[in-house]
Amino acid sequence: MCGISGFQGSFEPALLDRMNDAIAHRGPDDQGTLHLSSDGIGLAHRRLSIIDLSDRGHQPMWDVSESVVVSYNGEIYNYKDLRRELISDGFRFHSDCDTEVLLNLYLRDGDKMLERLNGIFAFALWDKRSKTLLIARDGMGVKPLYFATTPKGVVFASELKALLQEPSVDRSLEHNAIQHHLTYLWCPSPLTMLTAVRKLEPGRAIKVRDGRIVDQFSFYELPFSEDLVDWPIQDAVVQVRKYLVRAVERQLVSDVPVGAFLSGGLDSSSVVAIAQRRMGEESLQCFTIGFKGDDRSADATAEDLPYALRVANHLGVDLHTVFVGSEMLDDLPKMLFHLDEPQADPAPINALWISQLAKERNIKVLLSGAGGDDIFTGYRRHYALGREPYWTWLPQPIKQAIGSYSARLQPTTELRRRLSKAFRSADMPRDERIISYFQWIQPRLLEEVLSEPLLHSLSNPQLENPIRDALHGLSDDVPALNRMLYLESRFFLADHNLNYVDKVSMASGVEVRVPMIDPELTRLAARLPIQFKQRGSIGKWILRKAMEPYLPKQVIYRPKTGFGAPLRRWLHHDLRELLEELLSDRSLRDRGLFNPAGVRNLIELDRKRQIDASYSIFSILCIELWCRMFLDQRVPTTVEIGNFR
Repeated sequence: MCGISGFQGSFEPALLDRMNDAIAHRGPDDQGTLHLSSDGIGLAHRRLSIIDLSDRGHQPMWDVSESVVVSYNGEIYNYKDLRRELISDGFRFHSDCDTEVLLNLYLRDGDKMLERLNGIFAFALWDKRSKTLLIARDGMGVKPLYFATTPKGVVFASELKALLQEPSVDRSLEHNAIQHHLTYLWCPSPLTMLTAVRKLEPGRAIKVRDGRIVDQFSFYELPFSEDLVDWPIQDAVVQVRKYLVRAVERQLVSDVPVGAFLSGGLDSSSVVAIAQRRMGEESLQCFTIGFKGDDRSADATAEDLPYALRVANHLGVDLHTVFVGSEMLDDLPKMLFHLDEPQADPAPINALWISQLAKERNIKVLLSGAGGDDIFTGYRRHYALGREPYWTWLPQPIKQAIGSYSARLQPTTELRRRLSKAFRSADMPRDERIISYFQWIQPRLLEEVLSEPLLHSLSNPQLENPIRDALHGLSDDVPALNRMLYLESRFFLADHNLNYVDKVSMASGVEVRVPMIDPELTRLAARLPIQFKQRGSIGKWILRKAMEPYLPKQVIYRPKTGFGAPLRRWLHHDLRELLEELLSDRSLRDRGLFNPAGVRNLIELDRKRQIDASYSIFSILCIELWCRMFLDQRVPTTVEIGNFR
């Protein structure tokens, strides 16, 4: 698990060191650069040693014949099987690490090697025979990869901040991305906040030759277009359990200590239960979050800690707790700096603090339950979508009236807030309605807070809309719930959850693995009948049944809570002064992205509880902080929050 960067074109060699320094946190154990001036190729690498801790794992790494060289970030979980296969075919190895498996597999299979990999990865491989650079990212998008085309050529890196070490990368803002960040709180790939910079989409690869991209292709597609299985329920339960056990055991492979996140929810508890069985008498080191004082019951959310303690006691694992309060907001600039994107969610700070505690306890690998909700269901929107057949038969005028009323419903209670969100798009076509479940701000309010110049730039009908385009690519007979789960995995999981988990854990020198989205398990989940996943109000029904031999029923069937923080309370109290300072009329006018009167009105309506706009307001705040950090500073750095006022 590492950080990679590099280029192909007419860049100066010193850029490699600058990029490597910008992501030094991703690899504290080793570093390396390679510059081939005659080919215009530069590769840089920061290493976090997990497998084969010796110097033989140094990167960039050549194959034995010195035909290809790679800078690689990630883990290939089936590398031992592939290695045995390659040795039997006559390939030689000088190390025990999975990096060399990539090199030899490419020499044997070329681009087709990508289809053989079970793992999390982003890598750049230079083939000196064809003078071609191959850049690829894993199918679920666990590992990040950014790239940009400049007048000098193509530059790439694990993190955006490394790309900005190159002066020729255009800093122009991508207005479409701002709209997406405010709408969803994250931005769908391939878009980023900068027009010139793209995120390599999950399961895709590009080829670069002579300083330009000459080919782009997909090697992995989410399996939602495959036929559903026709199995008895008990057989399906056994298969889910078998595939999850196999995934966890596969991802325990490490030459350093392994720990785990443990929130007390079903997903993390399932991963911990299986991992602990595999480890035997050795106690798995687990980590969780607890909130202090008033923050414990704020925002009407249940606390996870009692459940995490119950699971830890039941399984006999060691549980380490980070107790946090509003002081965690001091790390807001640090969070945004490491995320590279203005994601409006305080949950990354939780993950950051847990990762820091894990590192202090010499744990360099953490298992996570991320992805369970995205492949098996589990979010409230999945339940709401399942209730749609009860009312979608209504005549269009009645659905329009329901939508209009819901949009005006004041969120004075949690129930009213959920009803407003569920029905305000009642009159829309199916796919538009599915997309609306991911939106955090009504279109009317969005128009009011955006500035006139920005709105004008968004009026172009040719603007990219990755989410809508992705749904259009699915066969029309894919059920509504699977269409939503496709969006969960393709965008919400990759561009939000996985992005922040990778960035903040690597900021602490910790690798996070996600067995819930193992390719084999993901394919199985996509092919299960809908009723096996969402059964009435019970999400992840089949996963719950599969885990009954492992966990107490009080844990398996507990209500879901988010891995978040009391944001609504903080915005009205702890963040109020910062909010008024950063989102003042003068600040907003100077930036030119938002309408000061619209933002002021949004804040006022939220404080009066006439609407629920806490996350939308937080999104505007994060966008402004991001701009001060990544645009106002030519080379982005993180400092104390006061320096950005």
